Amino acid sequence: MAANPEPAKKKNFIVRFFTMNTSREVGGRKLPLWRQIMLQLLALVIAFEVLFPIMYIVTLSFSSKTVRPSTLQLFPKEISLTAYKEVINRPTANPVTFAVLLRNSFLLSFSVGFVAILVAVLASYAFSRFKFKLRQVLMVLIFIPLLMPGVGLLTPLFLLLNSFKIINCGGSYAITPFMTCSQSATVLFNLRDSLFGVGIAMTAGALPFAVWILKGYIDTIPLELEEAAKIDGADANQVFSKIVLPLAVPQLAVTFFLSFMGYWQEFATPWLFLTKPQDYTLSMTLYNMVGQYASSIPWNRFAAMSVIVATPIAIIYILLQKQIVSGLTAGGIKG
Repeated sequence: MAANPEPAKKKNFIVRFFTMNTSREVGGRKLPLWRQIMLQLLALVIAFEVLFPIMYIVTLSFSSKTVRPSTLQLFPKEISLTAYKEVINRPTANPVTFAVLLRNSFLLSFSVGFVAILVAVLASYAFSRFKFKLRQVLMVLIFIPLLMPGVGLLTPLFLLLNSFKIINCGGSYAITPFMTCSQSATVLFNLRDSLFGVGIAMTAGALPFAVWILKGYIDTIPLELEEAAKIDGADANQVFSKIVLPLAVPQLAVTFFLSFMGYWQEFATPWLFLTKPQDYTLSMTLYNMVGQYASSIPWNRFAAMSVIVATPIAIIYILLQKQIVSGLTAGGIKG
C-alpha cells in the first residue's frame, strides 16, 4: 500500500483570519498575507468614511432632544421614537399630512422613470437600427444637456411651462398662450405650478441619460436575431416587441431604477416650480425644517426625516441589487 500523503501544515489563526474566503468565490488569485492586511485596512477606512455621516444622523434621530449634541456621538445613548412620531404626525407647519408628501414623491419618481424609459427605448432603437439624415447631429444634441448643470436648464423650462395656463375670462375659458382674454381673468390652472408640470420638467432631464444608456445596450443585441425573425415572417413591430424589447428588459429595469432613485430625492426642480403646500414632496419638507439659524433647527426631527426619506430607496436598492445584476447577466447571455 502506498504511504499516506503528509498532512498539510495547519496555518495559525491570524493567517487563517486574514485569508478566509468571506465571499464564497472559487475563482481569482490568492494574495499574500501583507496584501490581505492592507486591503482589509483600506476597506475599513472606506467603510468608516461612508458610514460615519449615516451613523451620526441615525444616532441623532433616536434622540429625544431637539438640540444638537456638543460631542460627537456615533452610537445612540437612548432609543426614542419621539422624533419619528412628530415627523409622521405633523411633518410641516402647513396642514399637509405625511401620506400626501409620500404620495407626491412616489408619483413624481415613478412617472418620470416610466415615461423616460417608454420614450427612450423607442428613440434608442431608432438611433441604433435606422440610418437617416442628421442622425449623428441629433445624437450630439441629445448628449449636450448631459454636459450642462441641471439647475442651468430650469430657467427656460420654468418660463416655458409658466406660459401655459387655463384662465377664466368671466364665463368663457382660454388657454394661454394660444388664446387671451380682453378683460380681467382668473387663473384656474398653471402648468408650471403643478405636479404634472414638474414631472414634464424632470422627464426632460431624465431622457438624455436614458436614451444614451439604452442606445448603447441595444447596439450589443445581434442583428442576426432580428433578421431571423423577419425571415420567419415577423413584421417590424413584432421584431421590436418580441425580440428586441424582451432582451432589453434588464437594461430597462436598471434605467428605470436609476431614474426613480435620482428623482426620489430631487429638490431643486420642485422647489423652484411648486408653490402650493399640497404639492410638496418629502425632500422639500426636509428643507423646510432648516431655520434661519442653526440653533433653531429641531435636529432630531431633521435627522428622523432624513432617515425616512432615505429608507425607501435604500431598501429597494438592497432588495433589487442582485436581481438587477443577474438580469443583466442573463440578458447578455441571451443576446
